[in-house]
Amino acid sequence: MLEILSRSEIADIAEKVFAGERLSIEDCVRLYQTRDLLALGYLADYVRRQRHGDKAYYVVNVHLNYSNVCYADCPFCAFGKLPRDPEAFALTVDEYIERLSQLIWDRVTEVHIVGGLHPKLPFDYYVELVRRVKEAFPNLHIKAFTATEIHFFSKISGLSVQEVLERLMEAGLGSLPGGGAEVLTERIHRLLYPRKASPKQWLEVHRVAHKLGLKSNATLLYGHIETPEEKAQHFELLRQLQDETGGFMCFIPLAYHPANTKLGGKPTTGVRDLREIAIARLMLDNFPHIKAYWISLDVKLAQVALSFGADDLDGTVVNEKIFHMAGAESPSMLTEDELRRIIREAGFTPVRRNSVYEPID
Repeated sequence: MLEILSRSEIADIAEKVFAGERLSIEDCVRLYQTRDLLALGYLADYVRRQRHGDKAYYVVNVHLNYSNVCYADCPFCAFGKLPRDPEAFALTVDEYIERLSQLIWDRVTEVHIVGGLHPKLPFDYYVELVRRVKEAFPNLHIKAFTATEIHFFSKISGLSVQEVLERLMEAGLGSLPGGGAEVLTERIHRLLYPRKASPKQWLEVHRVAHKLGLKSNATLLYGHIETPEEKAQHFELLRQLQDETGGFMCFIPLAYHPANTKLGGKPTTGVRDLREIAIARLMLDNFPHIKAYWISLDVKLAQVALSFGADDLDGTVVNEKIFHMAGAESPSMLTEDELRRIIREAGFTPVRRNSVYEPID
């Protein structure tokens, strides 16, 4: 393979990877342009194995959304609904606890809580939601509210981002998911999500969270109108913040699903999905983990992604709605036994983890 790499059009980038040098924005654009997918995958797998050997991580978790009501009306989203839409829903705290109790079993260690930007729910609702979940399930790690939601809570409450996070942490918040980043450029913000937190505001929420001791994740929504140059800039902004704070645990490339969206378009291909995973592993040299989110990719491609730089498959999930409302054909849940079999068949060793990537025996 090394001989083949020496003849590849990205041979000079391969030399930088093997030397442990940081790749540039220009390198990133070239990786998006190269036709040599196998060389790209080999480099990403090399970096992945340097960090994690043959380990592939997963968590036993559940997803449960509190509401899909959202005033942002982003054209790429099939999940968010305006208040009068017949598919709109908003759970009371009591309803949320009841539904969560039906999903929890003894090995679940994490609940993933996100929702839309509801124009009428007060900030106290979210604090009470976290507090009640923690009271009902004290051993459960609460990974809740994207930076977009946190910024929104700050707007509706008149509190600073730090004050919002402190109140949620006091109630039992354990970490932040990575959603809402979309693509961190002003052009994409202006065209696709102008009512939500800007790239600068999204990054600032995570900066504040990290300084308070909260760990978080980061995402990229790809496969719509973004350019390679914009994705390269996205990676650079994430690297800079991680250099500053060290608070990101994992990066998750999220494939755009066009069904039932206003933006429309075509689904991503397997080649494109694997390219995104591999480039993320090579560019985000200061991120410990890269996730192949099987909900977004489908299970079989997620297996392959473990050899293209990914070291994490998320988890059992159980009740995912956001991608399935946009046409995802993956299962809505996997059992722990299925996750372990999928990982082993891909040639890796399954490692059950908690929400901050500590292995669980």
